[in-house]
Amino acid sequence: MLRAVVDGLSAGWTVARAADAVGLGARQLHRRSLDAFGYEPKTLARVLRLQCALALVRSGLPYAVAAVEAGCADQAHLARETRALAGTTLSAYTASLAPLPAAGAAPVPPAAPVSGPASAKRDTPQPSGSSTTA
Repeated sequence: MLRAVVDGLSAGWTVARAADAVGLGARQLHRRSLDAFGYEPKTLARVLRLQCALALVRSGLPYAVAAVEAGCADQAHLARETRALAGTTLSAYTASLAPLPAAGAAPVPPAAPVSGPASAKRDTPQPSGSSTTA
């Protein structure tokens, strides 16, 4: 039963449709989802969509294309979902993942961890005429 819910939500079904497909009401599916996964079915759908998008990015698709293919409205939607669910930016998260190996190829080791904004400009001068500092 839970496999059917996961498969349906992965395919983009609404929570109500997934509940109907397994013969449960939305509230009963909510309770069972909390017991099985630790969060509600809508959150499960968001996690599954993010996993799909990240797999598409790892396979070489651009962020915007992967976002739409996975069911997000656009790249910005995918970026917000990544921040909300993973607690980091889309680019930092994908940089920390190893690319998917091609069929028959040896696995690629993961990239070095991202250690913060390396390109931050630290010696920005004060604007002319300004005597205050922040």
